[in-house]
Amino acid sequence: MNVMRLLRQLLPAVSSMLAAGILLSACGSTPKDEVSTWSNEKLYSEAKAEASAGNNDRAAKLYERLEGRAAGTLIAQQAQLERAHVLNRSGEKAQALAVLERFIKLHPSSPGLDYALYLQGLVNFNDSLGLLGSLGRQDLSERDQQASRDSYQSFKRLIEQFPQSVYAEDSRLRMEYIVNSLAAYEVHVARYYFRRGAFVAALSRAQHAVQEYQQSPSAEEALAIMVQSYDRLGLERLRDDAVRVLRTNFPNTRFSAVNVGQRERTWWQLW
Repeated sequence: MNVMRLLRQLLPAVSSMLAAGILLSACGSTPKDEVSTWSNEKLYSEAKAEASAGNNDRAAKLYERLEGRAAGTLIAQQAQLERAHVLNRSGEKAQALAVLERFIKLHPSSPGLDYALYLQGLVNFNDSLGLLGSLGRQDLSERDQQASRDSYQSFKRLIEQFPQSVYAEDSRLRMEYIVNSLAAYEVHVARYYFRRGAFVAALSRAQHAVQEYQQSPSAEEALAIMVQSYDRLGLERLRDDAVRVLRTNFPNTRFSAVNVGQRERTWWQLW
């Protein structure tokens, strides 16, 4: 009985000692945060190495850590830009844009501002192409164009603020492409409305394409849609004016043979 009583008295103390031992063992097995001992330069080089190896998530985390540790320095700005790049590359476009927007807002005089604007334009430019659109062979002009408009504004700002930037020429080419895309989008919608008999809506979209994108290749078809829409609406004088504008600006137009008086053959059946 005395032995049993002694064991019952010792049991809580033994349990406490075992628990403490397990806790200490667990603490002792916790891996040391190796990154905390790295210099900013080593942290940056390791992040670049991870990015080069395609380990985008790891690279993004290291860049983010460097950005926080070296806040207010040029290396922190560089880390922020490169983090946006790897986020975009890994498909995290919304996060990449958020990082770039913050950079542009906080560092208006940064030597990397032109690259930030260029990358911002690229993220939206690629987003407007879209993976699903590519897989489905969907034309860029048939998709929502907000990303394209945002991309255009980024490239435009870059060219206006940094006309001599190494990114300026490529930005100009992309802007031209975007303009043609936006014009094609308007014509695509106008064509859609026309085929469904919504002639007023078709006319409105075609007019917008002609007014806003006069130099675009899509202006020719936009004028042809205007001709046909005026004709279907019985507005002969406006129809004839549109015909003159079409043939003056596009004397060799493929739409010149369209007989606007024939209901059974519309312009979009010519190809």
